[in-house]
Amino acid sequence: MAFAAWRRPRVMLWAAASVVTLGFLIVLEIAARHYGLPGPMTNQAKEVVLAPKSGPLLYASMALMMVVLTWRQRFIAVGVAVGIDIAFWLVRWAVDAKMMFGNGALWVILGVAVIAVTRRTGRERVLLLKGVGLGLLLVAGRKTGDTWLLITSKTRPAVLDQYVATADHALGNPSWLVGRMVEATGPIGNHLLDWVYIQLAVAAVGVALYQLRNVATERRFPAHHLVRTFLVIGLLGPGIYMIYPVVGPIFAYGADGGHWAVADLWPNTPPPISAPVSMPFDEITPRNCMPSLHTAWATAIFIHSRKGPRILRFFGVFWLITTLGATLGFGYHYGADIIAGVVFTFTIEAALRSLARGWDRSGIQLVAYGTTVFAALLLSYRYLSMEMAEYPWVFGPLLILAMASVVYGYVRTTKRWEPKAVPVRQPAPEPQPELV
Repeated sequence: MAFAAWRRPRVMLWAAASVVTLGFLIVLEIAARHYGLPGPMTNQAKEVVLAPKSGPLLYASMALMMVVLTWRQRFIAVGVAVGIDIAFWLVRWAVDAKMMFGNGALWVILGVAVIAVTRRTGRERVLLLKGVGLGLLLVAGRKTGDTWLLITSKTRPAVLDQYVATADHALGNPSWLVGRMVEATGPIGNHLLDWVYIQLAVAAVGVALYQLRNVATERRFPAHHLVRTFLVIGLLGPGIYMIYPVVGPIFAYGADGGHWAVADLWPNTPPPISAPVSMPFDEITPRNCMPSLHTAWATAIFIHSRKGPRILRFFGVFWLITTLGATLGFGYHYGADIIAGVVFTFTIEAALRSLARGWDRSGIQLVAYGTTVFAALLLSYRYLSMEMAEYPWVFGPLLILAMASVVYGYVRTTKRWEPKAVPVRQPAPEPQPELV
């Protein structure tokens, strides 16, 4: 009987996904050890006792896990997590150790996993384990991302910033423009944008909690939700970093690049137009610009907030705009990265929605078109950067039009996928007897 259950397609899919995820984590762990640093599994295991890197992220992960719990169980889980954190806080204060919260949230997630395995059976066990997996995947995504960034800096000694910066002339060098605008806002603008930039995963959990609000009562997850898009973006994005290594304006053209920078130009002086070449860079700075994954994730938040109430839709717009302001204004990305990140997200979102509803011709065409545009963007930045800089009034609108065409295609296609309300047929009126 148990063997027959394992042969069900959904069970096999979950088992295969678990094996692939575990194998991926092991590979990254080995790669990090090769460079003398702990990998994602080691870093996560340390946070069971040591001060976590991000307490808000762990509590956001616990909140994501709690969508499978009843309200009474949620209150108990929060109380236990806070109690454990207070105990850790007091011990760290007594021994003068690094202060950070979040251990309690991780303990609760692991505790629910133990309860599911030892005290629950059937569908209830499966639902609890799915919730635990969802919470741990968010945490693991952050840890694997850190390891990926390390690998990009160690394995890609040369970067392509000069190509992207040259192509960015077609867009008016937006990083330089927004950088000066952010400087003009002073410390208030800097602190706000910095907070938005850092807490992106927490914002995503807020939207995901709305989408998953009925999981505990319906005893199942929706076919598609924001967390799936987030994880796929984080899985595919770093692979492109390996193909297209870029460090960003503040490093390649700013003071943060030290002697590796072309010159200290950002954000006051746009880079001159000259024939670009690949340039060597240090083994510390991540090559994590192309595409902008912060833009990709913020775009995903925007897309998934469209179906929510007005306050959630406003939140999605606010987070997208402020994330764009941070990525450009802090010199972390070029305008070309932003366009690539938007196309990247809409293509992934189209693929995941097609997978959830079943592939058809419109879904295949939409994903193929988005993939083609994304590849064309990367190739044009690399091989047409001089032409783009010399003819900005031609290539600038073309870049915007290419991005807009993918967005328009997504909106038009997915609108046709929405279920249409069928009007209820009214019964025909009964014939009235004639009056003689």
